[in-house]
Amino acid sequence: MVFDMVAGMIAKQLKVDVKEITADKRLVEDLKADSANVMVMIMDLEDQFNITVDDTAINTLKTVGDVVKYIESKQ
Repeated sequence: MVFDMVAGMIAKQLKVDVKEITADKRLVEDLKADSANVMVMIMDLEDQFNITVDDTAINTLKTVGDVVKYIESKQ
């Protein structure tokens, strides 16, 4: 499942408990990601899911759910 894979990657990147990650959690405000965290996460997601995240889409990925929906739309 895409959500579980994304949640695991985010938990590892941000050093938070995977149980804290829900679809409505905001990456920056709730999970305390900074711009460097977001860029590393994007690169990891691109590698893991064999997709390319459009530069214009990066600013629209605010929540964990946004990330999951974006990945699902690219598969």
